[in-house]
Amino acid sequence: MNSPIQKSISRQRHALGKLIRPILGRIAGLCSEVWPDRQGLNEVLASQVSELPYCAYIYALGTDAIQISDNINGSGRFPEHFGRDRSSRPYLNSVYPAVDYHLSEAYISLLSGRPSITAIQLVRRGRQVIGLLGADFDLRDLPLTQQLYDEPDQWRQMKGDPSIRGLLFQQTRVKSVLDAHIDEVMSIMEELMAQRGVFHGKLHFSSSRATLWLVDDPYRYRILEVEELIDPDICLAYPVRPYPPSAMLPQDKIRPILDGFKKLRLADETVYLRSGSINIFNGLVGLNFSCDGSHYIPWSDFLNPGNAFWSGDIGSTNRPATAT
Repeated sequence: MNSPIQKSISRQRHALGKLIRPILGRIAGLCSEVWPDRQGLNEVLASQVSELPYCAYIYALGTDAIQISDNINGSGRFPEHFGRDRSSRPYLNSVYPAVDYHLSEAYISLLSGRPSITAIQLVRRGRQVIGLLGADFDLRDLPLTQQLYDEPDQWRQMKGDPSIRGLLFQQTRVKSVLDAHIDEVMSIMEELMAQRGVFHGKLHFSSSRATLWLVDDPYRYRILEVEELIDPDICLAYPVRPYPPSAMLPQDKIRPILDGFKKLRLADETVYLRSGSINIFNGLVGLNFSCDGSHYIPWSDFLNPGNAFWSGDIGSTNRPATAT
């Protein structure tokens, strides 16, 4: 697990396991005293489920993964699950009898239809394994899983549709209306992002439009057609706002990035920029090319002519490394 999102998931799984593992172990010890009596197991689980935070259901399984108790939670007992065969469920894969405790990967619950996770605890009598305890958790109920991971700040390349890449050299750039007015568009985009509260802006060169997200209304995006993008009056529709102090992208670097978009759009007739985006808060520049390859690159790397983005595949045609 090397990516930031994988590391975040790993930390949260570790925190959840640290919280529930000792509780499940203690409940398993109590269950072993009444195993495999259904009524006795129901009573133990009902008396202990409140000790297991955020638990959606707890239940007991035989070593064959057939349920020998009801489903139990804080609201009561659900006898319809007695006798259920859980052997094919994802949380039992490669668990028994290798480890005493296992926290599954997330899966879609058959009961709720929502992302869930299950903890499995072996039940022993002495050294002998006599069964398993299962405890289900709905991910939306777990505060430990609500932490937002940090987006990585290094250059990321993503391949697109192979069929588009395969036909790359059979196509050529068609001059769009935006291309014909590109300097005017860049000036207006700079004004909107530097002075008018647009924190994320994306220019769609091929379709001659832009999508904008504003600090005053971040949950909805605006679409500007090319007629609006070349009309300076459009700025009057967006009130002046101070440049956010928390922005990672310096205000005076917006125009150089837009000039870089222009260069990538017009420099080559085969490999060319289809769309480019700027987010001032995470400081990332997003690029999508005619080969359907995409790049997400920190602004400082994008503006550095010595960066691998500019030198990796440029050769004599001034093409960035996008066709792989």
